[in-house]
Amino acid sequence: MPLDKKKIIIITPHFPPSNLAAVHRTRLFAQHLPKFGWEPILVTVHEKYYEEELDYNLVKLLPKDLRIIKTNAIPTKPLRLIGDIGIRGFYHIYKSVLNLIKTEKIDFIYIPIPSHFSALLGRLIHAKTGTKYGIDYIDPWVHQWPGTEKKFSKHWWSMKLGEWLEPIAVKKASLITGVAEGYYKDVLERNPHLKNSCLRAAMPYGGEKQDITTLKQLNLQSYLFEKKPGILDFVYGGAMLPKAFEPLEMVMKCISENKPLFKNIKIHFIGSGKSPNDTNGYNIKYMAMKYGLWQSVFFEYPKRIPYLDVLTHLNAADGSFILGSTEPHYTPSKVYQAVLSEKPVFAILHQESSACEIIKKSRVGIVLEFNGRENLNVIANNFVSEWETYIDFLSKYNIENVDSAIFDQYSAVEVTKTLATGLDKLNH
Repeated sequence: MPLDKKKIIIITPHFPPSNLAAVHRTRLFAQHLPKFGWEPILVTVHEKYYEEELDYNLVKLLPKDLRIIKTNAIPTKPLRLIGDIGIRGFYHIYKSVLNLIKTEKIDFIYIPIPSHFSALLGRLIHAKTGTKYGIDYIDPWVHQWPGTEKKFSKHWWSMKLGEWLEPIAVKKASLITGVAEGYYKDVLERNPHLKNSCLRAAMPYGGEKQDITTLKQLNLQSYLFEKKPGILDFVYGGAMLPKAFEPLEMVMKCISENKPLFKNIKIHFIGSGKSPNDTNGYNIKYMAMKYGLWQSVFFEYPKRIPYLDVLTHLNAADGSFILGSTEPHYTPSKVYQAVLSEKPVFAILHQESSACEIIKKSRVGIVLEFNGRENLNVIANNFVSEWETYIDFLSKYNIENVDSAIFDQYSAVEVTKTLATGLDKLNH
């Protein structure tokens, strides 16, 4: 490892104490990049401009010597003209990064998105300074989601704006990465010159053992549900994927037709709502009500709760309920969390998801596989029998039988190594 580390600026408008899911991607990269000869400099918007609730326990997970530069942004009070933090902080981040490049040797600029508008900063700064940049797709930028099919609606215009801006942002990129290849595969199809002009890498969210160590030190307690004798509790933690509702409805239909089998089962969806701060932004409640399962089997706490609180509730539960989408892009981040929490997994996943083989080979749980929308009847035909298999598996579960070495490739340090390897190729 070189004595003088190369410097990488990571542009991340949200960062702890923000409690948004995407901040973990950046914090884990920042934690482990120094091991591979890269000094990260985080350029973020000051938390006083954030709209979501803050989680200062997340700050306790950051390296003590991490260099963080906080900028101003357009406020949302007293008048909220713009919500997106990438737009509100755009100019201030731009000026801050330019100042860093003037005063220090910066070897690379890395921009995890969302906020998608932040990706444009790479192109602008490259044009002015020549500094190489890369974009990390935590979520796709240009894609269809519910509402985009209605012409001239807000969602339609948002999609169209992405179609216009993404080619500008990626044109001079040296590196394109994503949580899975599917997150940026279409970017390459839309911008074929990138296939020859930039490196690409798929890197799932990494799991971090130190998070569990910190969790134990904090001694947090669960508060969304209380363990009761004879009741089995399962936790689904995180946002609902737009294309996961159809598999979920199939599950609910099966349960409604076999209610006696599930009389002692509680499945808790935590932070699965439409908006991080909306306590009433239910995503699954009304579907559960439709099948007569609301607050008998299914519970939903729509508002996002702190990351370590999610892990606390997973620790309090009997198992982890994982639901993929009709697209095969799901990666094993939630599976890794379940393993670290020593909880058995029941997963419903697209058969092309990399998580399927990992769950089976590691013996961490049971996975019900299906092949997209046209194959949802597999869930209908097999959910009950697979669930019964899982309950039997649960009764015999022993963490010592889990082959946790299979998850090593999905640790935060290994994922960061992939990133560092790409950076080294671009800066040899």
